[in-house]
Amino acid sequence: MILGLVIIPFILISVAFNAMGVFALHRMPDVYTRIHGVALISTFGTLFAVGAILLYSAVSYLAGYGDRFLVLFIHVLIAVIIHIITNPTGTHALARAAYRSGIKPHPVIIDALEDAEKEKGKREGGVGV
Repeated sequence: MILGLVIIPFILISVAFNAMGVFALHRMPDVYTRIHGVALISTFGTLFAVGAILLYSAVSYLAGYGDRFLVLFIHVLIAVIIHIITNPTGTHALARAAYRSGIKPHPVIIDALEDAEKEKGKREGGVGV
């Protein structure tokens, strides 16, 4: 009973963060802010959901309900570590591919990456970007 009172807020916070990710996907003006919003928010949503699972499995294992909860704890911990590493990497790859394909950010005022690419192209004697 007390465990449920702790886990339910974790799940509700996870659902709220993931709902904000849906909002970010549909309401942001360009691909870069959409990628940023969805990746950041979904990571927090996943962390709270995984936190609930880790808490439940740890308490269940310590209460003596069996070794399967220890196995669950370890598997979920490995999965969250992989998620924390791959989510930002995938987000970066998507943003870089979008930029290299010519998609510009919505309100471009200063494009430091474009300036750096042009400067690099001048130094190498080729064309930047």
